[in-house]
Amino acid sequence: MVAVSADHRFDLGRFPLASGQVLEGAQLSYRVLGCPTATADNLVLYPSSYGAWPEDIDWVVGPILDPARWCVVLVSQFGNGRSSSPSNGGGWWGCGRWPVTHADNVRAQRRLLEEVFGVEAPALIYGWSMGAQQGYHWAVLEPDRCRRLLALCGTARTTPHNRLFLLSLRQALTADPAWNGERFEGEPLRGLRAFACIYASWAASQAHYRGLSLEAGGWSDLEDHVERAWLPLYRRHDPHDLLAMIDTWWASDVAMASGCGGDLAAALGRVSAAVTVMAGSHDLYFLPDDCAAEAALINGARFELLPLTLGHRAGNPRDDPALQLRIRAALEALLDRSC
Repeated sequence: MVAVSADHRFDLGRFPLASGQVLEGAQLSYRVLGCPTATADNLVLYPSSYGAWPEDIDWVVGPILDPARWCVVLVSQFGNGRSSSPSNGGGWWGCGRWPVTHADNVRAQRRLLEEVFGVEAPALIYGWSMGAQQGYHWAVLEPDRCRRLLALCGTARTTPHNRLFLLSLRQALTADPAWNGERFEGEPLRGLRAFACIYASWAASQAHYRGLSLEAGGWSDLEDHVERAWLPLYRRHDPHDLLAMIDTWWASDVAMASGCGGDLAAALGRVSAAVTVMAGSHDLYFLPDDCAAEAALINGARFELLPLTLGHRAGNPRDDPALQLRIRAALEALLDRSC
């Protein structure tokens, strides 16, 4: 077992955003597992995925990232309730959109690495889902500081179909009577149930549900499955934070963030890191074809398919040792590449 680190806070002060707005008293929450070397050349940055807190994803340290070799910094993205978020004083812009983008996450994370760890270029950026989105932004916006990137089940640009999914989540949540047009006046439980149902139907594939045994899982029916296996994942969050992370996901686009005028090929052509892209064969958010097409735009990038019917969670196989070994093998191959 890996010893669990306490969470730390890095104060950013008055933090200007790419939008021109400002986060007052901004802060990042992060967790460290493993020890840095004297030169901190073993530091791995692991940005968070949607709704994930460190305790949800730190299982990676051990099966995939060896804590005897690596110092892993798990950093919570803005909006997830641990770092600056609507729920903890990070500001809320009513029925408008949360103005934080992944470009802002990257600039804040860069300051964290430089000012706390004295590191300009981590050995590796490891990211799943929204963590992969942040990794792509690192590779494009900070090409001299991103040496290696392992991007799991994520894309450099949110596709129109993915945005439709996000729009359905936002509309389901804000259709709740607790939403007054600007914010929630109480827990939107009806909206959260619809939110969880949409998430359950997209995050896991059709093939997964064909093979799902409700009886073996202890669920009476699909509604009970959603109520007990999915709803708690989102009910634990402030609903304003759920909307904030949706807005950041929606806006994810390295071609716009890098000033390339929407030219994705030009943006990804800036990447100098050694990159491995891994996609889930049944992922309904970040389709394998989309991931492969982006990988083809990155010089020397390697693409690998993860065959798991669970869908998007192929990139976070907490309970699948065989898949963990496969990701670890891809990681070791990536670490052996010059960069």
